Amino acid sequence: MARIMGIDYGDARVGIAFSDITGFLVGETFTLHEKNFDRVVDAIVTNAKDKQVSEIVLGYPKNMNGTIGVRGEKSEKLAEILRARTELPVTLWDERSTTVSAHQILNEHNVRGKKRKNTVDAVAASLILQSYLDYKAMKK
Repeated sequence: MARIMGIDYGDARVGIAFSDITGFLVGETFTLHEKNFDRVVDAIVTNAKDKQVSEIVLGYPKNMNGTIGVRGEKSEKLAEILRARTELPVTLWDERSTTVSAHQILNEHNVRGKKRKNTVDAVAASLILQSYLDYKAMKK
């Protein structure tokens, strides 16, 4: 077994989550505060290697009607680069409403202001990853 990495990619912040070693539950999460695309890629690649990740799941922000917009195209580009740099499988995972759900979770826990801004992307990454892990468990 090996860890799976979940990513919620944004222009200013990137949420990152790792599964536990069994690939069953989300474990560690954090937010990478970086705007430079090359540094984002380097940080993701480094973290994937350090955590001995076997697979990457990248949030794929489709429009509500299922079409792919600018954000989706940016995720496709990132996925292509990560596949080349890590030689790992990278799955684009539909993330519609994930950020809304992350905000709802933070509301329920009364997380506000700067702390919310610093946390919402990590929560979104954990939701993307857990959704994918649940899907994989159901397929078995």
